[in-house]
Amino acid sequence: MANPFLTPRRALVLECLMIIALACVPLFATFPYRVNIFLSWEGAYRLSEGQVPYRDFGLPLGFGFWLVPALFFKLFGPALISLVKAQVFLNIVGGLSFRYIMKQMRVPTAVRVLAVLVFILSYSFVNFWPWYNNTVIIYQLAGLAFLLRGLESGRWKWPALFLAGAFTFLSFFTKQDGGGLAMLLALALLGYHTLNTRRWQELAGFLGSYILVACIFIVPFLSHGFGYWFNHGQPPHSSRLSFMDIIEVLLIETQWIKFYFVLVVILMIPALKAPRALWQNRGLMLFFLLTIGILVEAALFQVTSYTPPDNNIFFHGFAIAFILTRLYDLTTVRFDEWKPFFAAAAVVLLWWSASYFKYISRILYQLNPPVATAPVPGGENVVNRHNFMVSLDTTDVPTSEWTFSSLPEFRKIYMPPSTVAGIDRIMALPEVKKGKDAKVLNLTELTPLDHAIGYTQETGHNIPLWHHLGVGMFNAQLEEYVQKVRSKHYDLVIYEYAPTLNNFFPWALRTELQQHYRQIDSFHAPRRPTNAMIEVFVR
Repeated sequence: MANPFLTPRRALVLECLMIIALACVPLFATFPYRVNIFLSWEGAYRLSEGQVPYRDFGLPLGFGFWLVPALFFKLFGPALISLVKAQVFLNIVGGLSFRYIMKQMRVPTAVRVLAVLVFILSYSFVNFWPWYNNTVIIYQLAGLAFLLRGLESGRWKWPALFLAGAFTFLSFFTKQDGGGLAMLLALALLGYHTLNTRRWQELAGFLGSYILVACIFIVPFLSHGFGYWFNHGQPPHSSRLSFMDIIEVLLIETQWIKFYFVLVVILMIPALKAPRALWQNRGLMLFFLLTIGILVEAALFQVTSYTPPDNNIFFHGFAIAFILTRLYDLTTVRFDEWKPFFAAAAVVLLWWSASYFKYISRILYQLNPPVATAPVPGGENVVNRHNFMVSLDTTDVPTSEWTFSSLPEFRKIYMPPSTVAGIDRIMALPEVKKGKDAKVLNLTELTPLDHAIGYTQETGHNIPLWHHLGVGMFNAQLEEYVQKVRSKHYDLVIYEYAPTLNNFFPWALRTELQQHYRQIDSFHAPRRPTNAMIEVFVR
């Protein structure tokens, strides 16, 4: 095509504009308090305060996830909105990495731009809070981008392979399951490269870099109980690998993955008829292995990281890029001219409309707040999509009624009015007025209170980063807390009682608090639905 609409320069500008502009959208929004975001805040806060993982606090993961949020706490202060800013940066890194991977796979320009749009709308745009199940994929994408660059010749070959090993390890040191799968996918690509070129240097360089970075991150912490805390399936941890779970999820819950897999195989049939020629087709083989590897990883990730349920939706962009690229190779389908390109982009926008309508709906609901169904003459029972279900939860507070706290740590984050009022009452307690000298145990999702109160946090290799029994802490730590409660070690204990969650904050501690402390307050936890209560205990 002589003069395509999407020249390389225009494509680059459009891709960077989409990646950066859509990543920055959350900076101009306000957010309801997010379930489990307390964990992101607590780890970032402790690191930003100079605390050392495994020496000052224990966690069953590596601390790779908290590196970027901790940096943004240093830059912008320990507020929840700083976490949103950190995720903006991570989304930009993920988008640029995905784009570079597509470029290295020689994806046609128009297809690459559409694939970037799919990746953003399907994955990064909906992730505006940092979470380890997302960060593990961001690090993997960066690792893959550098790996594919390292498989080519040139002056940046070996630095790229080193960075590939470093980011792939950071992926593992963020979350073991996703990071382990990232390593296996990298080895699959390197294995093909080694056999195809009969060169082992790139494989050795990658593995050497991975091991070197691993030693830098792990060896200094071996004397601080790293082996106890880091979960590799050993007691008191439990493995999440289950053959039956994998089969059940594969056959029941992976419709998109199986759909893409079938399309990929169908489009590869012409190439599979000539296996020797396919083996020598380096670009197609690497792209095929990458796409299949991503689909397999997404299926397994859905089993090992089961909450929230959309952890694994990073595969859509890869699958669409491969499918459209093969259609380019096998048919006359083209999107280079402006009409077919914008038509395809409109289809993508319609396909992933749920991603951006969440932002639009907030504005629409503010302009036109939902109202209860008005009674009609004769007292007819009017039933519609908004009221056909009867809620029996008398504790729920609609998010339309949530409000903001005056504390800077919670800026731009709205919570139930009961939560905001309860925070104000806590801040007025005489125990809180002690500041750094206050002895506080915060067993709630309101971890930003750590900074707001200003007390000196407990540290030690036996102090868990978070208090989910069987996940973030274990019976040994529970027994130590029990003894401290019995001896009335703390001036103030804030406990979150969530009866529908399995010992998320250990129930045994609540029993001890009721026996040895005095409960002076309770209010809603910042959850949706508001079916958990925060209880305040003093000596």
